[in-house]
Amino acid sequence: MGPKKCQSISRRRFVKTSAGVVAAGALLGKRAFAAPRPLKIGYVSPETGPLASFGETDAFVIDQMRKKIQGGIQSGGTTRQVEIIVRDSQSSPNRAAEVAAELIKSEKVDLMLAASTPDTVNPVSDQCEINQMPCVSTDAPWQAYFFGRGGDPAKGFDWTYHMCWGVDLLSKIKCKMAGLVPTNKVVGLLEGNDTDGNLDSDPQKGYPPALQAGGFKVIDPGRFIMSSTDFSAQIAAFKNAQAEVLFGDVPFPVFSTFWAQAAQQGYKPKIAIIGKALLFPSTMESLGARGKYLSSELMWSPVHPFKSSLTDQSARQLSDAYEETTKREWTQALGFRHALFEVGLDVVKRAQNPESAASVIEAVRTTKLATIIGPIQWQGPPPNPWTHNPVKNVCTTPQVGGQWVPGKKWMYDFVVTDNETYPLIPKQAEMMPLPG
Repeated sequence: MGPKKCQSISRRRFVKTSAGVVAAGALLGKRAFAAPRPLKIGYVSPETGPLASFGETDAFVIDQMRKKIQGGIQSGGTTRQVEIIVRDSQSSPNRAAEVAAELIKSEKVDLMLAASTPDTVNPVSDQCEINQMPCVSTDAPWQAYFFGRGGDPAKGFDWTYHMCWGVDLLSKIKCKMAGLVPTNKVVGLLEGNDTDGNLDSDPQKGYPPALQAGGFKVIDPGRFIMSSTDFSAQIAAFKNAQAEVLFGDVPFPVFSTFWAQAAQQGYKPKIAIIGKALLFPSTMESLGARGKYLSSELMWSPVHPFKSSLTDQSARQLSDAYEETTKREWTQALGFRHALFEVGLDVVKRAQNPESAASVIEAVRTTKLATIIGPIQWQGPPPNPWTHNPVKNVCTTPQVGGQWVPGKKWMYDFVVTDNETYPLIPKQAEMMPLPG
């Protein structure tokens, strides 16, 4: 009996010990061959607040990106999973800075992306510059991005890069558009006390010098606070000067209030060219009949002759996919959001060590990519005669003039009415004066 018992115990101990060794070996093996951590891309844009129209396409684009990269990407010689972490700026510069700092310090992102006006782009970029975080941004005039952050053209920035058109191009487009309708060439300037408003009204860098060179007289009643709800003073100034042209770059809630009061007080310009407020179909629909033939810059549309480096979709195909999925009309922001992630993912793929900020920013600097909004590169000769690098950190993108006309499928269609600044983008219609 004794020997059998000892033998049984020894066997049980052996099995138990062996199982422990196997488990330990498996654990050690798992540690030895553990997959590298996911790479993280932070993204900040206004999902809510007065600038929320700029973020309207974000959910569609980010869903598209996540599906595209769900199997991982090749980066640094191996397959890496990529997480896209989104934060809402709530249309507040202070909030934009806060969430950017959170993404950098708590989430420890490897690359930051930001979009939608200087109110978002500038504070996010500033946080990245301070914390030596590679950052790519878009959808804010480059002068507002660069000079609004105290940029020195002789030095530039080290960690933050931007891809967008500028006020110089915008002035040229708007002046040309203003000349396509017969007027007395008196322009009323509607600009608030924010980054865009202060830049646009600047006597050297803003609209005034371009307008004056084009033979226009500028009526500038001064900056108003962005929370203003009474525009009687501005309307009176424009009426007294008989300003038949209206220029401005204001959020939609501001313009909507101004436009309603202008109608009530009998101010009827022959043409109104307004940035920010008139970029999106959702806001145009809310104006009803008062939106007919309002005009703005057109930075991207289904007729733009570019395709995605990620999905191979043309501008038309991307627009159609968005409309089919969301049951909403395409917006200009769609192309710019898609292109921003094209660049971001291209950077992460090319970085020799995607966990090294120095390696990632080098990949940003050396970007040379054909995107759905046009060619993007920050170094070397311009890819064509219509784009350039005015300062170290900026790559300009195409811009043309457009107007909202009665649509067939939607209430309004945004069509190209002036393509002089980028002839490869086809003109679609002639400029029409506002209804009398």
